[in-house]
Amino acid sequence: MEQFERIYEAILKGDNAGAVDVAQQAVRSGGDPQELIDRGMIPAMAEVGRRFEDEVYFVPELLLSARAMKAALALLRPLLAESGGKRAGSVALGTVQGDLHDIGKNLVAAMLEGAGFEVHDLGADVSPERFVNAVKEHAVHLIGLSALLTVTMPAMKSTIEALEEAGLRDRVKVLVGGAPLSQEYANEIHADGYADNAAAAVRVAHRLIGA
Repeated sequence: MEQFERIYEAILKGDNAGAVDVAQQAVRSGGDPQELIDRGMIPAMAEVGRRFEDEVYFVPELLLSARAMKAALALLRPLLAESGGKRAGSVALGTVQGDLHDIGKNLVAAMLEGAGFEVHDLGADVSPERFVNAVKEHAVHLIGLSALLTVTMPAMKSTIEALEEAGLRDRVKVLVGGAPLSQEYANEIHADGYADNAAAAVRVAHRLIGA
């Protein structure tokens, strides 16, 4: 079984050690890290997302696969930088100001990274100003806003308004998600996209930035 198939199976099964082993072999052999990502890791995470949406996989399986992917990617990232490997786009993610919940946001970050995006995870309780700074510092194409509490949902609108005031709104797309949200609310605050789970967030992210 070649490397692409092995790392695909390892990530699909959440086999952390197996995924790391394949990545280490690729590093030692001087293989193309981008090819391993494109032909093995990204398809694996896409299948994980499909199984999650079909309720074949659940959050524990999603977390295990994401952990395996991230461990392998950590070994490949230095080679990607050296080779100038392409990324699907740059994303800044955060749970909005006043909200400390980050499990959903972490799942989205893992799925986006597995799909080939460069992810800047700003953490939880992120102020509008920090999102604005992330756009300036990292030239991100997309901002992902997460909220679990109804009372923190207005912070999403405040963040979008802060981007407008900074003259950055036309440079970046805004994706929102979280348990209390809906497509209607996303439309109300003029977000560009809404996703109700991590797998959907990847699809919407691709659509929004044309990756």
